Amino acid sequence: MRVTQIFAAAALALVSTFAAAAATENAAEQAIRKTLQSLELDVPVESVSSSPLNGLYEVKLQGGRVLYASPDGQFVMQGYLFQIQDGKPVNLTEKTERLGVAKLINGIPAGEMVVYPAKGETKSHITVFTDTTCPYCHKLHAEVPELNRRGIEVRYVAFPRQGLGSAGDEQLQAVWCSSDRRAALDKMVEGKEIKAAKCNNPVGKQFQLGQSIGVNGTPAIVLENGQVIPGYQPAPQVAKLALAQGK
Repeated sequence: MRVTQIFAAAALALVSTFAAAAATENAAEQAIRKTLQSLELDVPVESVSSSPLNGLYEVKLQGGRVLYASPDGQFVMQGYLFQIQDGKPVNLTEKTERLGVAKLINGIPAGEMVVYPAKGETKSHITVFTDTTCPYCHKLHAEVPELNRRGIEVRYVAFPRQGLGSAGDEQLQAVWCSSDRRAALDKMVEGKEIKAAKCNNPVGKQFQLGQSIGVNGTPAIVLENGQVIPGYQPAPQVAKLALAQGK
């Protein structure tokens, strides 16, 4: 057999292998999506793909959460998938979920947030789901200047912890509808009343976003890498976690 014929045969075999693999992947995805549809999940499915574990498929949900399923869609599970690398366990599920959260949070337009810039060089940033009626949010807000001094940009998004239509929701809308959001937020945290005309604002959208990534209270701090830290943490601890991401 000539060399050209050998290469042609090899190429044909390779194409056939890829086609068969693609057909298998597609069949598995359809079976899994059918099962998930029957479960009536309240969160949309973003993608279905092979997981690092042979024979197990990874299902990414909107908001970053991950499920796993068998190729035939008969088994669906939620839990952590670990891989031992260099003798140490690596949480692959958490890693994937953080990437999904980071994509969502870091994709929020700056114009829809209340931003407190870092002093000097910006070394990292955090995104904080806040509620102006939350005492621990006030405590964290008092430490924003210290975070800024340490090179951390603080980005606020709204999360009325008692739901839309609550007092917190009304206050947050007033902040987001103010011409100077930082000044309005500062005053509101200090207990001063502010007035702002009603406007189209992202408070409701941000509340839903927080729910989709598992936020259920305030403050909730999201690091640049997508790690969610529930509840108040002192500025030095937050800065340490935020700055450690780049190391």
